Amino acid sequence: MAVPKKKVSKSRRDKRRTHHALTPPTVVEDRDTGEFRRPHHIDLKTGMYRGRQILVQKEEEVEEEE
Repeated sequence: MAVPKKKVSKSRRDKRRTHHALTPPTVVEDRDTGEFRRPHHIDLKTGMYRGRQILVQKEEEVEEEE
């Protein structure tokens, strides 16, 4: 079993952990719709990516309750 020969100092321990922090996801505002989306991802509201229609939008069916 591996056992450390010396105690790791707080400074050395914290230097190692500097890269462990989580960063919030990057979000950009879409130029056409004004919706927020991830960069380099399809705008799910319109189905557009880089000026081209990628996803075909389904028409929402409104069910009438009787």
